Amino acid sequence: MTMDSAGRNPTDGNRAGGSSGEGSSADGSPAGGNPFGGGAPAPGSQWYDADAGPLVRPYAMTGGRTKPGPSNVRFDLIALVVVDDDPPGPAEEAVLGPEHRALLALCRSETQSVAELAADADLPVGVVRVLLGDLLESGFVRVSRPVPPAQLPDERILREVIDGLRAL
Repeated sequence: MTMDSAGRNPTDGNRAGGSSGEGSSADGSPAGGNPFGGGAPAPGSQWYDADAGPLVRPYAMTGGRTKPGPSNVRFDLIALVVVDDDPPGPAEEAVLGPEHRALLALCRSETQSVAELAADADLPVGVVRVLLGDLLESGFVRVSRPVPPAQLPDERILREVIDGLRAL
């Protein structure tokens, strides 16, 4: 092993995981607690900004799930969500997470679409769909789905009905 004039191995600072001694503490970790080196962070700087969004990641809110609970449920963006007429009692609601309770509060004020709930709750639509699946499965909410375009009446028939009404 070759040593320099200070008694150090000159290749130690160049290897991955090695420390050149500059900007490092005695245990080899970067100085100032900054994991990327460069000394102490600037005064007043912080790693989290309120404009960056919530600290809780979406997968933590949904328990890692990406699809709503009941397999046959599909929450379109325009599907309307309303609190059930006979929901479970306050004891059952107390065990819900804060995001579930926030969605319930939004639904109590008025019937809202899935897209509106996501915007008002400031949550991603995918997370809202999973949480609504939980609420639907527990009996807290009802969902009315939009009529598929294939089941809508034909425009020609509607025009004939209007013309017939005008003729009366």
